[in-house]
Amino acid sequence: LQRDLLWDQNSKLNNDSDHLTISHILFPVSRHYFTCSCNTRAGKQRFAILTDMLKSLQIEPEKCTGCLQCELACSYQATGMFNPAKSRIRVFTFHEEGRFVPYTCTQCAEAWCLYTCPVEAITLNSATGAKEVAADRCVGCKVCTLACPFGTVNYDPDTHKVIKCDLCGGDPQCARACPTSAIVYIAAGDTGLARMRSH
Repeated sequence: LQRDLLWDQNSKLNNDSDHLTISHILFPVSRHYFTCSCNTRAGKQRFAILTDMLKSLQIEPEKCTGCLQCELACSYQATGMFNPAKSRIRVFTFHEEGRFVPYTCTQCAEAWCLYTCPVEAITLNSATGAKEVAADRCVGCKVCTLACPFGTVNYDPDTHKVIKCDLCGGDPQCARACPTSAIVYIAAGDTGLARMRSH
């Protein structure tokens, strides 16, 4: 579904003199990384614009103080209440090391939550790159919570639906609320798999 959508978007950028080949997806964080070939400079420029227009959450664990402002902001944005239990972002505490690590959905390209949903309640927002849950479609089966390898899709026992980060429609409140810039919302091209693995 995602690859078809992206191919449709990319193909609109091409004309008879441009040729674009997508050979593989490397890794996503609200962005899709491709190996591509375009036989004109204009084709390369237009492809760069397409792939750089999305933004991603970047987390800097070493800057996190464990203040939980991100959890409060997220829960308020999502539910209208300050309730960290309803937050789509969580701060993990490593007591022995004295470290705090904010953690939320990475908006995977190979989004198993999306692919495994039996009722297609999780869809791609092509404007933000977020995988969003349609509450009116979700039946609360929890298959997506099992499919997510990172544990960032959660079940809400009050609504009997699943919840996950949707990037607040392109204006993530966790990043706005963080007083130390441990969470920032930046161009997706400035983030990457190597950085994520280093943390």
